[in-house]
Amino acid sequence: MVIWGWRTKAFLLGMVTLLCSRCGNPAAQAVHKLVTKFTLFFIPLFPVRIKRVVQCTFCGAEGKLTKEQAEQLIAQGAGQPPAQPQPAQQPQQPQHPGYF
Repeated sequence: MVIWGWRTKAFLLGMVTLLCSRCGNPAAQAVHKLVTKFTLFFIPLFPVRIKRVVQCTFCGAEGKLTKEQAEQLIAQGAGQPPAQPQPAQQPQQPQHPGYF
C-alpha cells in the first residue's frame, strides 16, 4: 500500500498597502507564495505547482499574481524602486596623483 498526495505551504513574501479591488478600501495586502509539493508517505518530495497571490487583510479577497508582479509589489512596499540594471562603475583614480 502506497500513500501519496499533495501538501501546500504558504510563505509570506511581504505586506503592501494597496486599494482593494473588491471592497475599495486602502488596506494592507499580504503577498503570499503558495508551493504545492507531491508527498510520498507524508514526505514532501518535489514541487508540483507554485503560485503567488495577494490577499486583502480587510475583506479577505484574493487575486493571482505573476512572479514579476509579486517582486515589483514587494520592492515598492519596501520603499525601493524596481530593480534596474546598474551601469558598470569605473575604477576610482587617486585624487592626488603621485602621492601615496
